[in-house]
Amino acid sequence: MRPILFHIGPVPVYGFGLMMAIAFLTANWLFTRQARKRGWDERFVSNVTIIALVAGLIGAKLFHLFEYPELFLRDPLSAVFSGEGLTFHGGLIIATIAVGFYARMRGVRFFALGDALAPALILAYGIGRIGCQLAGDGDYGIPSKLPWAMSYPNGTVPTLSSINVELSQKYKELFPNEPVPYDIKVHPTPIYETLAAIGIFFVLYRLQQRSTHQEGWLFGLYLILAGMERFLVEFLRLNPLYLGLSQAQWVSMGMIVAGIVIVVRRWNSSRLREAAQSTPVRLR
Repeated sequence: MRPILFHIGPVPVYGFGLMMAIAFLTANWLFTRQARKRGWDERFVSNVTIIALVAGLIGAKLFHLFEYPELFLRDPLSAVFSGEGLTFHGGLIIATIAVGFYARMRGVRFFALGDALAPALILAYGIGRIGCQLAGDGDYGIPSKLPWAMSYPNGTVPTLSSINVELSQKYKELFPNEPVPYDIKVHPTPIYETLAAIGIFFVLYRLQQRSTHQEGWLFGLYLILAGMERFLVEFLRLNPLYLGLSQAQWVSMGMIVAGIVIVVRRWNSSRLREAAQSTPVRLR
């Protein structure tokens, strides 16, 4: 865990920022390869990338402020313009809407674009979580005594009991008969998510290489797998709850439901098309 990886002269290079840049460049490279295979022009690809980046950052910041409104009320300017506090699902939703509108203007089908982006999105998410691990920004999990549990004493949100009151209270709740340690070990959930994202990426990438699936099916599968991954890991994290679930879990449920609807409709459409093609034509 190293919030600052190194310095270039007097300029610090932050682990989170570097990983976000790598995630963006990797996703752009994968998307560009797919776009060329589909015959989309370079200008369309670059515009999609820029729109997704800008809209994604705006959405990620807005959703974070919705989840933690006290940050905005305490210091509005700092909360809005700070580089910290970005919610992935907010960025995904706003970026999807913005890119969808642009694709429609350019005559590109939304599901074709979604299929082209799906593996890139989940891999970028996994790389971004490496940045969270390096920064120790509070995306880690609840206290744990597992062998691989770790602490983040120098993180932007430290695991020191004297500073992190919420984490200390959770430790007392989980281990009521034990004294709270000075530095609390927790689930390294960013690592869990990185490993899960890499696994999902390989599944989606292999399927993407096969051109036999119905258009939109891959994007639907991405929504299901990405939603399930985030929904499950949230049980190990310490976030505000709304009706028993965190904001991320409610959004994940929406992703899963939307993904199932897309996959089922695409699957049924494919079966109907195959049935129509196999039905003999009777001449009268």
